[in-house]
Amino acid sequence: MDQEIKEANRKVKHLLDNTIFNNNISVSMKHFQETSYRFHFLLAFMYLILKGKKLSQEDVIQAVPIKIASRATRVTELKKAVKAGFIIEKVSEKDKRSRIYEPSKEMFDDFIELAEIVFPKNF
Repeated sequence: MDQEIKEANRKVKHLLDNTIFNNNISVSMKHFQETSYRFHFLLAFMYLILKGKKLSQEDVIQAVPIKIASRATRVTELKKAVKAGFIIEKVSEKDKRSRIYEPSKEMFDDFIELAEIVFPKNF
């Protein structure tokens, strides 16, 4: 049991050292780690993006459960990420009234880099 605890502690320390305790993290990843909601949002949003999903505003808002944040908070945080340039808002080709959201190239690249640091192949 002691070995399991040591291993779990090592993994948690590695995660913290490479995310919220990392002063050299990219601007986009820093933005999404400023609050616990944003971090949940980052993980859920990128999970759906990496699965190849085209995300409408409703899809993005529903990516994180309401128990984590109110609908108003989720909409506000999406708008902040768009305004900051981390998420790109495009008009849907199928329905011109609808908007599609995707990460900027910078955010996508920063997320992949962070994922590779946090979860290296030999981890």
